[in-house]
Amino acid sequence: MRVWLAIGALMVAGTAALAQAPTSDQARADMMKRMRITRLIPGPAADPAAPNAANYDEARANPYPSLPDALTTTAGRPVRTPADWWRVRRPEIAAAYAREVYGEVPANAPRIDWRVTITDRERVGFTPVIARRVIGHAEAADAPGLSVDIRMTVVTPADAKGPVPLLVMYGRDDFPAPSQPSRAEFERIDAAMKAALIAQDATLKAVFDAHPAFTLAQQPPFAFPQRDAQGDLPRPDQVIAAGWGYAMLDSETIQPDDGAGLTRGVIGLANRGQLRSPEQWGALRAWAWGASRALDFLAADPAVDGKRVGIEGVSRYGKAALIAMAFDDRFAVALVGSSGKGGTTLLRRNYGEAVASLAGGQHHWMAGNFMRYAAAEGRDVRNPGDLPVDAHLLLALCAPRPVFISYGVPEAGDAHWLDHRGSLMAAVAAGRVYRLLGARDLGLGDDWRAATLPPVNTGLLERALAWRQHDGGHTDTPNLTIFAKWADRQLGVVR
Repeated sequence: MRVWLAIGALMVAGTAALAQAPTSDQARADMMKRMRITRLIPGPAADPAAPNAANYDEARANPYPSLPDALTTTAGRPVRTPADWWRVRRPEIAAAYAREVYGEVPANAPRIDWRVTITDRERVGFTPVIARRVIGHAEAADAPGLSVDIRMTVVTPADAKGPVPLLVMYGRDDFPAPSQPSRAEFERIDAAMKAALIAQDATLKAVFDAHPAFTLAQQPPFAFPQRDAQGDLPRPDQVIAAGWGYAMLDSETIQPDDGAGLTRGVIGLANRGQLRSPEQWGALRAWAWGASRALDFLAADPAVDGKRVGIEGVSRYGKAALIAMAFDDRFAVALVGSSGKGGTTLLRRNYGEAVASLAGGQHHWMAGNFMRYAAAEGRDVRNPGDLPVDAHLLLALCAPRPVFISYGVPEAGDAHWLDHRGSLMAAVAAGRVYRLLGARDLGLGDDWRAATLPPVNTGLLERALAWRQHDGGHTDTPNLTIFAKWADRQLGVVR
């Protein structure tokens, strides 16, 4: 009996341990063990006064001065025609990115079932809109207690004469301006609240009688749209004013932005609560995948022009937006803001954020295999120069579809850490693929090493690859209206 009791206690303890999610450090250590990596190179510090400060010296910024050739296959054959690109080179690049950088979406990735839970008539600025709360649910019969509810709010102009282009944006799925009761309805609510309180405490009647103008519920006053310090309206206001709709997609409900969340979200659901293997997707790929699942819903929405749906994001969500654009050719256009490494900036560049920054502190964003390129000790030690891909090839996967690259300035908060020039260099290097496929690139030639930033607020906006550095901070808000006009031209939107 004592033996069986001991075995039972161990089983209960084991079940409790499995139910407890690992910390981010534990998840990183588990992946390092799987990869047989004993030590990672520490990522540099953003603070220039720190002992391990990131490099901001252009003379030391390019230790690996060559890039993988966009138009040469892994077998060494030149890519001379669009057919060569679509049949051979593009699949090679996509497979390498999935395997080595962002991770592969598993075959049992959950099915997302969308349903509209709230429909509301509101206003964005002075424009009447229809706002809908949409929930995408997923669960697995063999994983009780694990489920996902992706939250999204879809907002379209109420008076549009037909389907409108729409921009998917990462952010909280808040309603823009929930419709309010009328003045008379607020008065009824106020009276009912006072009656309920008096029923609970009769002495409150004297208080309310002594203050007859006091209200518990009253209609809020009209408020004009608020501009930011740069004088720009909020992103939703700009998008709606341009004649587009938008969808606010809550990334945290797709996959938590934390290494401790790898046994939850869509990654955890696909793995039935277990930690992932080295080739599987990280959070960036999961967020991009979530945007594609949102597009499944939007493409069938009669209020939306399913052929003109774009994707937008800033910083880590700029990375995710670019990945979504690269891996799902149904997205027609992208606005990629301040995305840094893992986005539009060359990974090989030794400037600001580093491969080691992503592989260590942000390990949950990337595939486990990516750790090899920041390994200091282990079975398979590599460096960034060994990567089979780089940011110019991620942009090339989007070709010939239009991509607008947005940055701010370090003086306003868009830090040197993001390596603005490294992003322009990648865009220049991607240009050969755009031209091969019949689209126009930035127009700066092919010498990506010599690329220099255009003047601030002077955009390169006449082609399918676009670039503009505004004078604001870590945001793309100052570029949104400019992006919408550019996107209309690129997509042939007639108003």
